[in-house]
Amino acid sequence: MNKMNNIEVIINNKKYTLRGYESEEYLQKVASYINNKNSEFKKQDFYKMLDSEMKSILMEINIADDYFKVREQVREIEQENEEKAKEIFDLKHELVSLTTKLSEAEKTIAALKEELNENQKKIIRLETELGSNKNTKG
Repeated sequence: MNKMNNIEVIINNKKYTLRGYESEEYLQKVASYINNKNSEFKKQDFYKMLDSEMKSILMEINIADDYFKVREQVREIEQENEEKAKEIFDLKHELVSLTTKLSEAEKTIAALKEELNENQKKIIRLETELGSNKNTKG
């Protein structure tokens, strides 16, 4: 099991200690994300007029919005992956089927070539016999 990590971070110009099993880099990333959200809001004029509770609620709504959008993107990607996996399965099945057909066709071609070769030998033998019969009769 991972060890518990304690890391000091600065969020909104205040020092906090975050504790979790995630890596220190991950915990810093979380703090950085929150700081970026704060910075986005501070650029908005309306944000300055809100009381601290409304600022917190707005931040929570925004983070939840980001979360649900990303979750929807993940769902869409998973659905695409499932569709692509099915398509790959179908293509592999088709490839196996076509490979089998190709093998059968190659066997048929080989058999027909052999038959052609035998027939050409037969034609030569018959022509030779025909020529011999003409020479003996004539």
